Amino acid sequence: MAAATPLVIQSRDNALLKDLRRLSQDSTAYRKQGRVWLEGDHLCSAALVRGMQPQIAVFAESFWPFAPTELKQAAEKNVLIADALWRDISGLESPAQMGFVMALPDANALDVNAPTVVLDRLQDAGNVGSVLRSASAFGFVQIAAIKGTAALWSAKVLRAGMGAHFALRLVEGLSEEDISTLQVPLLVTSSHRGDFLHQAQLPWPCAWVMGHEGQGVSPALEERATAHIRIAQPGGEESLNVAAAAAICLHASGAARS
Repeated sequence: MAAATPLVIQSRDNALLKDLRRLSQDSTAYRKQGRVWLEGDHLCSAALVRGMQPQIAVFAESFWPFAPTELKQAAEKNVLIADALWRDISGLESPAQMGFVMALPDANALDVNAPTVVLDRLQDAGNVGSVLRSASAFGFVQIAAIKGTAALWSAKVLRAGMGAHFALRLVEGLSEEDISTLQVPLLVTSSHRGDFLHQAQLPWPCAWVMGHEGQGVSPALEERATAHIRIAQPGGEESLNVAAAAAICLHASGAARS
């Protein structure tokens, strides 16, 4: 289809600009607005590859003449924002000059049989996004986020996820009791007990539990675990960053599966 004739925004008081500012700066604004902000051509292109349809394509005014045709034609509505205003909505040190506004996907129910990564109150948006990338890369299809985890569709998690959101079933706001309904084995990472990862017989499908950066996995989930798994650390560090631990564990599951 032909690119829609763009609307030009040159005022900080514009309603859409205010909404975009909230979406980029308030981690839970997407829940109130029912839509999410994807910043940058990489993230936007990843959404298009997965068949996502943006509501609005937004471009810095000076970038519009150089924007790729597939991005110009992606949405029914194109908006140009004066360059002087672009930093108001950018969360990047070097603004990406374009983005999509996309409807928030419908809430998913927990699939109790799916290969799953459980996020137990992970606080850091970068860690959460990184775990999503690893989950998608290694064959897991569902993220089950317990209440207290960083908002999955926030701008920072989206940037860190680098498009993994669009390949995963995302369920957030869950309780520990909800996790107990999973019908796949629950594997819990531990720094001091259980089988070493490189020696363990890993089931598939399964659900890996990744715990809070400081407190680790909650006692309730520890008790429900089918197995506790340790990562060998011959260098002697006390623990690993949760995103690094997730990448190691999920890769091991994916490799064992294949």
